[in-house]
Amino acid sequence: MNAQDRSALNRLIAYLKPHIGLIIGSLVAMAFVAGAETSIPALMKPLLDRGFTGQLDSKLWQIPVFLVGLALVRSLAQFLSNYLLTRVINAVLLKLREQMFQTLLHASTTYFQKNSASNLINAVVFEVNNVLSIMGGMLISLVRDSLTVVGLIGYLIYLNWQLTLVVLAIFPIIAFVMSKINRRLRSLNREQQGLTSELAYIVEESAAGYKIVKVHGAEEYEMRRFMEKAERLRQFALKSAVAGGLNQPITQLIASMALSIVLVIALMQSSAEGTTVGGFAAFVTAMMLVISPIKHLADINQPLQRGLTAAEMIFALMDQPFEEDESRKTNMKSLDKAKGAIRFEDVGFSYQQDVGRKDALMGVNLNIKSGEVVAFVGPSGGGKSTLVNLLPRFFRPTSGHIFLDDMLLEDIALADVRRQIAFVSQDVILFNDSIAANVAYGATGAKGIDRGRVIEALEAANLSALMKEMPEGIDTPVGNNGNRLSGGQRQRLAIARAIYKDAPILILDEATSALDSESERQVQDALERLMAGRTTLVIAHRLSTIEHADRIVVLDHGRVVENGSHEELLKKDGLYANLHRIQFSNA
Repeated sequence: MNAQDRSALNRLIAYLKPHIGLIIGSLVAMAFVAGAETSIPALMKPLLDRGFTGQLDSKLWQIPVFLVGLALVRSLAQFLSNYLLTRVINAVLLKLREQMFQTLLHASTTYFQKNSASNLINAVVFEVNNVLSIMGGMLISLVRDSLTVVGLIGYLIYLNWQLTLVVLAIFPIIAFVMSKINRRLRSLNREQQGLTSELAYIVEESAAGYKIVKVHGAEEYEMRRFMEKAERLRQFALKSAVAGGLNQPITQLIASMALSIVLVIALMQSSAEGTTVGGFAAFVTAMMLVISPIKHLADINQPLQRGLTAAEMIFALMDQPFEEDESRKTNMKSLDKAKGAIRFEDVGFSYQQDVGRKDALMGVNLNIKSGEVVAFVGPSGGGKSTLVNLLPRFFRPTSGHIFLDDMLLEDIALADVRRQIAFVSQDVILFNDSIAANVAYGATGAKGIDRGRVIEALEAANLSALMKEMPEGIDTPVGNNGNRLSGGQRQRLAIARAIYKDAPILILDEATSALDSESERQVQDALERLMAGRTTLVIAHRLSTIEHADRIVVLDHGRVVENGSHEELLKKDGLYANLHRIQFSNA
């Protein structure tokens, strides 16, 4: 086992320590199971030596009673050990999932860009369950079977040490076989894990984009993509099964060879009157009983490798740094309610993970007054979204500084920064909960929702009619990502959420681009109410929607190339005027 494996195993063991009482109880129960296994051949010897001599021994009638008692003790002990261990596994599973999801919620934006949703779902939901199920089963096998092997081998030595030496010769051979198979299993498990995530991603894409799939008649194409990955996964699963499956037949073959040698030696000893029928039967019974737990121990290798591979993925997620660690929080300034003045001083930004990519922003200087409506326009890739994403600190500038109310943004507690910002995008995200819960998103449970404010926000977002239509009013579930609502209703619900938050800064990312004329009019009306008295940053592609902005900032290749009102920029006859002409000539 390499250092990485030992580290993962030690971390898993650390999660077991708080449940040491239950684990000890489970181990004691396993010891009873192992003891019951060892007692069975011990009862065979007196039964055969004294029970078939033609004379009836009254004490021999106790043996069937002991057998029934042993079976009862073994069954109860086995149930208790499994129950106690299951309690431990489920407690650890809950703790791991809690920590993984907490890390996920506080991970950086870059981490989400590098990992697909299906990969993260696979880690949090499936892999963590797999590793604990595997490790739990392995622990049962390791402890119970080890105790059984030790007990039976001790009894074998007591019966006939010469024959026992033959049995013990099996162990180093099995260990050698396992070491050879170990590396092969580890690489196959890693490949299998990666392919499982890729297969899940194809399912995720096809389900999310089902309309595009159907309109383009791409069912066959998606099926081919899916089956290619599924076939590769099947091949790797078979390779893993072949590599892992070699342990058991090889163990059986070695055990059979050992049994044959034992029979020869026993016959030779019997001829010299060194072994009785009962003694030999007890020895063979104990030997046959020891083969099964030895096989189980030999088979631990495959699940161990699978479990350690899964553990690597789990701990890789858990080791992701938080956006803002505890040491930084203690040195941060608090901000209750911002006025909304924003200043960019020589701000630059680069997506460092994209090798060879030019800087997304270079030398941006902007001074936005409190309550001002500023629109950002420009060609695709100009840096509009990147610039706006720096404000909630989804990313940090690689150069320059951003100020909020003359306070350095980096010095303000992250939670306080984000409390000042409401966000409405064309890609509305709604949660599978009630209308009220979506409007008051972030409230701590149903009791934390101000229902009066929710109704006011919905009315301000032109959703009064929706409340009347819904059977349960504001308690009506919106469905998966709001699929029970129309596009316009979903957009206005997102606006109601921003109204409810009542933040001094508002970010609008082309909030009306995907709507029909009637819905756009209603949404635009709701937006105007929302924007009143707030510092508003608008990312716009349709220039007709931002003509009344206080100021328009034109970005191109990461630089501010123009800055002024709609009329001023048209007079300059620069990039903005050219974009305006193109859009309106097309219209």
